[in-house]
Parts: sequence; structure tokens; C-alpha cells
Amino acid sequence: ETLQRIVSTLANKKDEIHNFIDMLNHTIRNVQANSSNAISELDEEFDGLYSILDEMKGSMANSIQQEEARKIQALQDQLNQCSNALESSEELLEIAAQSLDIKDPAEFLKVENIELIVTMASAFRISLKPKVSDSMTHLMVDFALERRMLQAVKFLPVPKAPEIDLAACLVADNCITVSWRMPEEDSRIDHFVLEYRKTNFDGFPRVKDEQRWEVVDYIKATEYTLSGLKFDTKYMNVRVQACNKAVAGEYSDPVTLETKAFVFSLDSTSSHLNLKVEDTYVEWDPMGGKGQEKIKGKENKSRSGAQSPKKTSPNTRSPARSKRDHFAGESYTVLGDTAFESGQHYWEVRAQKDCKSYCVGVTYRNLGKFDQLGKTNSSWCIHVNNWLQTTFSAKHNNKTKTLDIPVPDRIGVYCDFDGGQLAFYNANSKELLHTFRTKFTQPLLPGFMIWCGGLTVSTGLQVPSAMKTLQKSENGLSGSTSSLNNIA
Repeated sequence: ETLQRIVSTLANKKDEIHNFIDMLNHTIRNVQANSSNAISELDEEFDGLYSILDEMKGSMANSIQQEEARKIQALQDQLNQCSNALESSEELLEIAAQSLDIKDPAEFLKVENIELIVTMASAFRISLKPKVSDSMTHLMVDFALERRMLQAVKFLPVPKAPEIDLAACLVADNCITVSWRMPEEDSRIDHFVLEYRKTNFDGFPRVKDEQRWEVVDYIKATEYTLSGLKFDTKYMNVRVQACNKAVAGEYSDPVTLETKAFVFSLDSTSSHLNLKVEDTYVEWDPMGGKGQEKIKGKENKSRSGAQSPKKTSPNTRSPARSKRDHFAGESYTVLGDTAFESGQHYWEVRAQKDCKSYCVGVTYRNLGKFDQLGKTNSSWCIHVNNWLQTTFSAKHNNKTKTLDIPVPDRIGVYCDFDGGQLAFYNANSKELLHTFRTKFTQPLLPGFMIWCGGLTVSTGLQVPSAMKTLQKSENGLSGSTSSLNNIA
């Protein structure tokens, strides 16, 4: 036996090493792929920087060219003005010289306003100073600061891996709240990324045969609640990474949270022939069974009473699909395909609005072919009857207690096997409807009866925290119990 234990331990260790080797090879491939991606991203960043510099160079060169054209145009205009003035001055000088050569005073006086014409020459009004400077120093650049900044460019510091605070994480009410913190303050953190996946392993996260990670991105806080979950596996891996504006850091060490919940389907192989069953939905079908089935059921009951329950070991769980006979007669019943014999479990049931009659409860596996839920000492249920007028009652061992409360549209069933408690709730308001207290001696199966309508069952649900709180207040529940609760 000792050797067998050692061999078994070694075999498990071997599997873990194989998984670890697979993880290392997977990590090596990721390093290579991520390095190529990093180089590609670096090229893109520098190409973008080159593009910006080229664009800036073109824009600034265009400004210089425009300034050059403006100054040249101004100087050219001034040059043309001076050339015209010079040409006009030469003409006036020539006329004035000709006038000065006249010796006869009478002839000289015949020249009209020659003095005024010379005095108004444009050459006397022109400015001999350039309108613009030839300097272009105002368009010079100094990239000393930018050069120092570019020389200081380094890889952006990668955010450190967050640390998940396992003590602050909470699994309740079909939600998982994950809380984490940074190992040191980092003001450059922009957001966090949370990843999670369902698993049936509570140890080191496996590489093979795992579901892919589900991603929740752009989380600004250091806490996040995953809601609306169905806990159809026993555990959930979660991990978190911090991201700044450009890069994401390493993931935190994965944390495994326990998410055990009761998951079952409806056992179509044991349901009444007048019921159509599909996974977690059952519907009454008047054409589903044979006409003589109901008559035969009544004859058998009148002749021999209820069938003898089959002996079932308390330690035997229900198989995936029951091998028992179909329910018959007026027992329009279907059971769950999974039994439980310990722990606390919860599921919910929603009936169609036009449903005439239905029962929700639990039973041992010895429920007879023609037995109805709540009419035997091995089954407990609440019954809703909408025929003529609505009645709401709790049933066990063929005893009935009327419940003077409104019928909710969704009923929660909570069973504490070890504590001997079966409670029914308004699943919306978490109001307690009724509680049975007894000592369960055999594995229990969820049971459902339906007539004229349909039922939808929701499984894989955590026990709501509000119900756990109510269950701790034993005195508060006493008003909702009755004498039939204590009948085993």
C-alpha cells in the first residue's frame, strides 16, 4: 500500500512535470512571438516619428520659401521703383540741360515751368533704404532640447504584475468579486485587464485541456465583479494585468477560486409519458402518453396501493440517467438526473404563466411509479394550483399546509442536506416561503410535477448570501415552519 501511494504520487508528479514542460515550451514560443511583435511595434513607432519629422521639415521649409518669396517680391518692387525714378531723372536732366543752353532770355522764358517739373522729380521722393532685411535668422531652429529628449527615449517601464488579494475575493450570489493591488504605487497605470476561465482543477493552472481565457478590458478600479455566472465547474482561475498608455505588464499569479454548485438536468428517461423534457425544461403534453396508461395506473393503485419503494443505498449517487420505469397515471413527474447526499445546494424554477398545476421539491429515489410529490414520507414539495382559483401549499407525507402568501413567478429551492433543512424562497425578493426540517437519510433528487404548462429549471447557482443570512436566524424561520416539517 505504501509503495502504491508512492507510485501514485510519482505518477501525479510526472503529469505535473509534463504539464510544466508544455507550459515552458508554450512560454518560449510566446517569447519569440512577442519579441517579433515588439520589434514590429518599435519600427512602427520610429516610422511614425520619422513621418512626423519629415512633415515638420517640409512645413518649416515651406515657411522659409514663403518668407524668401515675400522679401524678394518687396525688394523687386523697390528695385523697379528705383529704376523708373532713375529713368525719369535722366529725361528731366536732359531737358534741363537743353534749357540751360538757351542764351536768349526771351527764348528761355518760353520754356513752361521747367523749374517746377525738375523740382517734382520722383527721384527726390524715393527711399534709398531696403524695405526688408536680407536676414533669415528668425526662421532658424534650435533642436538642442528636442535632441536631448530624443536621446533620452527609452523603453517605457513595464507595469509590475498586480497582486490578487485572495482574502478580499468573494464568491456569492452567482457573482465573483476579484480584488487586487499593485506592489508599489504607479501613477502611469491607465487601466487593468481581468481574465478568467472555468476549470475543475484546484492546483496549478493547466496548459492542456483548458478553456480559453475570457477577457474583461479597461477596468479603472482595483476591483471587479463578474455577475450572471453559471457555476457548472468546480473552480475558476482569475488573473490581472496592469496597463499604461503604451504597454501591458505581466499577469498576476493566477488565483483559483472555488465555485462549486449543484448542476443537474431533467431525467427524460424516467419522466411521465405526457411530459416533454429537454435538458432543464419540461412541458406537459396531453398527446404524449397512451390513453390506457392513466387507467392502468388507477387500477394498480386501487388494487395494491402505492408501489413498494426500491431499496437504495444512502451512499449511492444517482447515475447520469436513471434506469427506473416511467412515472405513470396522474403522477406527471420528472426527476433530476443527479442526486446529492451532503452539502448545501440551490436551484430555481420558473413556471409559465398559463401553468395550471405544478410541484417543486425533493425526493428519495424510491418514489413509486404512481406516487406524487409530497404524498409520500420520502418526498417534500410546495404545490401551486391555478385551476379555478390559485392555491399555494407545502406538502409532505400526504399532509398539506396552506401558504397564505402570493405565488412568486420564480421559486428558489435551498437544501442543506447535513443540516436537515429544505427551504423555498421567492427568488426575486429572497423572501422565505416555507421551510421543512427533518433528517435526510438517503440521497435526494430534485423533483418536479407539471400539468398544463411548462417549467424552466436554472442550475449551477450559488446559494444566495441573503438566504445564508436567513438560515442563520433560526428563530426568524420558526413562523414559517409547521408540524409536518418534522415528519421524517
